[in-house]
Amino acid sequence: MAIFGISAIVYVIFFLAAIVLPAVFKIVNQYERGVRFTLGRFSGIMNPGLRVVIPVLQSWNRIDMRIRAVDVPSQDCVSKDNVTIKVNAVLYFRVIDSKNAVIEIENFGFAVSQLAQTTMRNIIGEFELDEILQKREEVSSKIKSIVDKDTDPWGIKVEKIELKDIALPDTMKRAMAHQAEAERDRRARVTLALGEQQAATKLTEAGRLIGSQPAALQLRLFQTMSDISSEKNSTIIVPVPIELMEFFKKTKGT
Repeated sequence: MAIFGISAIVYVIFFLAAIVLPAVFKIVNQYERGVRFTLGRFSGIMNPGLRVVIPVLQSWNRIDMRIRAVDVPSQDCVSKDNVTIKVNAVLYFRVIDSKNAVIEIENFGFAVSQLAQTTMRNIIGEFELDEILQKREEVSSKIKSIVDKDTDPWGIKVEKIELKDIALPDTMKRAMAHQAEAERDRRARVTLALGEQQAATKLTEAGRLIGSQPAALQLRLFQTMSDISSEKNSTIIVPVPIELMEFFKKTKGT
């Protein structure tokens, strides 16, 4: 009976230890911080390692200190030039003050997401559509500065905000496509006109040079004849000597 009683006591001790020890000893990971409360009042920060929490009298909250990525859902925004667009973004933030993250705000992750959404709608309204499309970094930086400032009392540090996608209405897409096509057509016409202008200038210079040297005109004639004869077709070449043309000119003059 004594042996049975000792065994029962040992079992009870092991049973109580299995229940009490996990409730008393807490392990805080390297990337975490623990916020401890004693009788409902803040009593300290639990750093990484093995920590003791007195059951019933004390409680604690585990806070992850790593950077978090939060998707900011698509928002219907109106730009400064009254164009309705859908914008979504991604937000990177981390907790730098675990005490304020627990005491000052109920759910800091949800609160940061909601604040980012409202701020993004407000900031988009300060830019025109072309500026939003061309200056994404500037828009993102302005949203980040406002959200970071407003979340400082919560112990939150906003690391970065990036605009992921800007969805335009179909009518606006067609208008922008027509504008781009017209711009390309304008550049093509300008390039063609510049080519014609340069070609005319060079031809004028060439004519002036050939006119001053009769031998050059004859050489040019021979070159043209050579080019024509290389073609695979039936071609009749009737060369007219330059001297004969000069003779006709002098005869006509006399």
